[in-house]
Amino acid sequence: MIYSPTIISIIEVLLVTIPVLLTVAFVTVAERKTMASMQRRLGPNIVGYYGLLQAFADALKLLIKEYISPTQANLILFFLGPIITLIFALLGYAVVPYGPGLAIWDFNLGILYMLAVSSLATYGILLAG
Repeated sequence: MIYSPTIISIIEVLLVTIPVLLTVAFVTVAERKTMASMQRRLGPNIVGYYGLLQAFADALKLLIKEYISPTQANLILFFLGPIITLIFALLGYAVVPYGPGLAIWDFNLGILYMLAVSSLATYGILLAG
């Protein structure tokens, strides 16, 4: 079987990106549970075992919600704002070395790149507003 470098590169990107996204989802659930315990509430504990599937339930809820947009808004910029923010937030992980030889992009000025990309993510917030 012949392996092309493009397919191997895509698999490497997925091996890095999917655990990062899952980590963010479960850290969000942990934060919600911590805040609920501080406020003496139960928190997210209905969906799944101890609420571990709450992040996926929230994502599904966001996907099937009714579409609402402001009447006077520029629809292209209104939808492009969150997409830009997500793309630049994920691009910051491109220079993080996850192991020996396991980085999406080997760049000498990685810290400067991360600062630049994280500052560009604010434009998505401005566009959404």
